[in-house]
Amino acid sequence: MTLKSKDEMDAMAAAGQAVAHSLAAMKAAIVPGQTTTQDLEEIALETLAKHGARPSLKGYHPSFSHVAYQHATCISINDEVIHGVPSSTRMLREGDVVGLDMVGNIDGWHADSTITVIVGSGSKVAQRLVSVTREAMWHGIRAALAGNTLGDIGYAVQRLVEKNGFNVVRDLSGHGIGRSVHEEGLDVVNFGIRGRGVRLVPGMTFCVEPMTAAGKGATMHKPGDPWTVFIKDGSLGAHWEHTVAVTDKGPRVLTLLEGQPMG
Repeated sequence: MTLKSKDEMDAMAAAGQAVAHSLAAMKAAIVPGQTTTQDLEEIALETLAKHGARPSLKGYHPSFSHVAYQHATCISINDEVIHGVPSSTRMLREGDVVGLDMVGNIDGWHADSTITVIVGSGSKVAQRLVSVTREAMWHGIRAALAGNTLGDIGYAVQRLVEKNGFNVVRDLSGHGIGRSVHEEGLDVVNFGIRGRGVRLVPGMTFCVEPMTAAGKGATMHKPGDPWTVFIKDGSLGAHWEHTVAVTDKGPRVLTLLEGQPMG
C-alpha cells in the first residue's frame, strides 16, 4: 500500500473516467435477447481506447489461477456474484441481474468500478437487492474519512445490507489500488466493527465494493471455471464498486462519471 499525491490521484481519476464511460456504454447497449456478454466486452474495449486507456484485467494473472485472464471485463449474471467470463454464447435475457466490472489504466495508473443492472424490469427482489447494494456502497464511501478505520466502512455497508434482509458476501473484499490492480495492505471487507482495523489517512486509495446475496451469501466455484464466483445457494447476487481516495477534505470518488453527484 502506498499513499498517493494529488497528482497521482488525478492520474487515477483519468483512468476512472475511461472506466465510467465504458460502463455507461455497456449498460446502454443491452437489449434483451439480442446482446451477448462478448458484445459488451467489445464495447468496453472500444470505449476504453477512445478515452486513451488500456484494459488492466486482460493478461492479469492473480495467484489463485494457473492461467492469466483473457478479457477486459468481468460480466456476472444472477447467482454469479463476481468474475463471470464474457462469452459469445451467453445471451442476456429479460430479468437477468448483470454485474459489469472492469479495471482500466492510463500510464500505469489503475481505476476499478462495477455497476449492476437489471435487464428489463426484473423481479421485486432483484430490484431491491440491486438498489440496496448500491446504497450500501455509498454508505461505505461516506465512511472513508481520514481518522476513521476500515471497520467503519465495513460496518456501514453491513448494517444497511442486513437491515434490508440481505447478506454481504464475507469471503470477498475490496482492495487497495494504484500502480497495481491489487495493492496489499488495504482489504476492504463488507462487514466490521466501528473503530477497528487500519486507520485511514489522506493518500490511501482503495475500492469500496459491496458484494451481496439475496440468500445466505456463501460462495463457491464450479469445476473447470477458476474465475466465476457463484452464490452457493443459487440466490441472486449484486456488486457495486468505486475506486476511492481518502483526502483531508473527505472521500474522493475516482471512478464517478464527471458531472454526476455522489450517491
